[in-house]
Amino acid sequence: MRLKRNRILIVEDEESLLKLESILLTSKGYRVVGVTEGSAALREVSENPPDLVILDLMLPGIDGFEICRSIKGNPLTAAIPIIMLTAKKNGQDMERGLHAGAAAYITKPFKSAHLMATIDNLLRNEPNGRISQGL
Repeated sequence: MRLKRNRILIVEDEESLLKLESILLTSKGYRVVGVTEGSAALREVSENPPDLVILDLMLPGIDGFEICRSIKGNPLTAAIPIIMLTAKKNGQDMERGLHAGAAAYITKPFKSAHLMATIDNLLRNEPNGRISQGL
């Protein structure tokens, strides 16, 4: 297996899911940092910008939409691709996420292969199209 050096920030308040996602990504050669709060995510992005962010929407304190807008609104971090990985399945939330700047919106429960394909696609610097999982 080819070792990837990309660093991914996972923002997930559910510890078991954070651990699962971390194991999946590290097994594929990614370097992973995980945080459980929005303020910690913003601090991590500003102090040590990752190559990609996997972002839950329902977080304590600052929600995922606000985190996404903050990352995308900063010229130093605006190019970081964001995948929203969330239990929020309605079309309005997907629309809000994509309008906030997310490159992809994937609903939970998710298929590992779909998440990995989305990550690989975004990190290969594919065109800036939006990716979403059908409802």
